[in-house]
Amino acid sequence: MNRLVTGFLAIMLFMMLVIAAIAEAQPMDKNQALSAKQQGMIPIAAFTAKGDLEKLKVSLNEGLDAGLSVSEIKEILVQMYAYTGFPRSLNAIGAFMGVLEERQKKGIKDVPGKEPSPLPANKSSVELGTDIQTRLVGKPVSGAIYTFAPAIDQFLKGHLFGDIFGRDNLDFQSREIATIAALASMDGVNPQLQAHFNVGLNTGLTEVQLKSLIDVLRAKVGKNESARAARLLDEVLKSRKASSNN
Repeated sequence: MNRLVTGFLAIMLFMMLVIAAIAEAQPMDKNQALSAKQQGMIPIAAFTAKGDLEKLKVSLNEGLDAGLSVSEIKEILVQMYAYTGFPRSLNAIGAFMGVLEERQKKGIKDVPGKEPSPLPANKSSVELGTDIQTRLVGKPVSGAIYTFAPAIDQFLKGHLFGDIFGRDNLDFQSREIATIAALASMDGVNPQLQAHFNVGLNTGLTEVQLKSLIDVLRAKVGKNESARAARLLDEVLKSRKASSNN
């Protein structure tokens, strides 16, 4: 009899633990913070934007240790040229090459990662980029600045969103995490940072995840950068809430 009672209690305890784990996992799926890999992207993008190669090297090592592949980090550094310019992107890639060489000498084997698939053969870069830009922004993009300088509209659609964002070895959420981190680390680009907070939310990044991004900025990059990002994210969230109520 005692064995039956003990067995019954053990089964009940097991079931309660399973139910509790499922209940705990459900809200986490909806509001989970950034993964270790996603967190690793933030200082890499930020210090690339700042041109701080010594801190970048530390962040590159930490990113690799967190599970980022060589391909993913290379893609972040390549994408950064569209936001920080060729010089800082090239310097960052050179720093990454040095980090990989040092790690190889230590016998560390990093995950190569996958190379991007070929871009669709049935679409031009502008066509592909227009589709991607519209999906990320949530509507077709137009405005006076693009009418005034149509070349910049073509370059944004064809090159940034087509040639770069069209590469599939880094997902849209990762690209936005890196872009937001870079823009938060640069002065004078608040409108672009706000725009990319909106795009990040459109990719499925949650408020919790974006606040987690800001926490990483605060811990790894600086208080000024995180304070600016927090203020602008708050404005974006209020604006989106107001729009949804109208």
